[in-house]
Amino acid sequence: MLGAGLSTKPDSPAFYGITLGTAATWLIGGLASGKLHLGWMQYGENLRRPLVTPVLLGVGAFGAFYAAALVAKRIPVLDRAISSILQYADQGSNGLVVLTTLANGAAEEVFFRGALYAAVGERRPIVASTGVYMLATVATRNPALVLASGVMGALFGLQRRSSGGIQAPLLTHLTWSSLMLRYLPPLFRDSAGGADTNSPSAAIRRSTSQSSV
Repeated sequence: MLGAGLSTKPDSPAFYGITLGTAATWLIGGLASGKLHLGWMQYGENLRRPLVTPVLLGVGAFGAFYAAALVAKRIPVLDRAISSILQYADQGSNGLVVLTTLANGAAEEVFFRGALYAAVGERRPIVASTGVYMLATVATRNPALVLASGVMGALFGLQRRSSGGIQAPLLTHLTWSSLMLRYLPPLFRDSAGGADTNSPSAAIRRSTSQSSV
């Protein structure tokens, strides 16, 4: 389903249907495995649900990825890979794109850092859950997504281990995804548009982007 969703036309009913179906598959599978824990973090002498730290970590991860994207623009294979993914955000309905992005991000944490991580047990759960996460992403046939899943999967796994639950990685994932969705498409818009940057559709996208700001 993950591979099929990213093989459909941007802003098509098939794209939204398959990607939301993928999120439902992760979510139902994760919840059906048993009870999932939200986790705790140590704040001074007290234990609290992780909130501020995961959000800040998501902002930091976005900053690192944005810097890496500036380099990736100069590498043709990565430039094409990232541009092909961002076309779904650039050409899609804003509300539906945000919905599918955040739904999949949350559902992936329920499944990979929740159910799968717990099922692996104490024998290298970070390595195992990240490896399976990357294998699933291979279905997209996009090297940029596979690389991102390895880096972020390891980070989410470390958060799962340190907090004992899925709330920390889930908040980091949603923060990171939201910022990537908002700020990465304009960076690659010229690459995605190619020779069509002066076309009416490109002008509409530029106008929409400016008005949204």
